[in-house]
Amino acid sequence: MSAQNESARSYWRENLRIIMTYMVIWFAASYGCGILFVDELDQIQFFGFPLGFWFAQQGAIYVFIGLIWAYVFSMNRLDEKYDVHE
Repeated sequence: MSAQNESARSYWRENLRIIMTYMVIWFAASYGCGILFVDELDQIQFFGFPLGFWFAQQGAIYVFIGLIWAYVFSMNRLDEKYDVHE
C-alpha cells in the first residue's frame, strides 16, 4: 500500500471518529434529554420552563448548532494535519 493511500485511510478513519463522536453527543442531547430523561429533567426549572421541555424545544437545536461549529473547527485541524486544506 502506498504512503498516500495509507494517509487517505488514516484521514478517513479520523474523520469517521469525529463524526461518530459528535453524533453521540447530538443523540444524547436530543433524544436522551428531550425524550428518555425528560421526567427527571423536568424537576429542574430553566428560564421558567421545565428543563426537559426546554431541551426538547430549544436545547437540542442549540447543541446541534454548537456541534456544527465544533465539526468545522475539528475538520479544519484535521485537514491541516493531513495537508489537504484549502
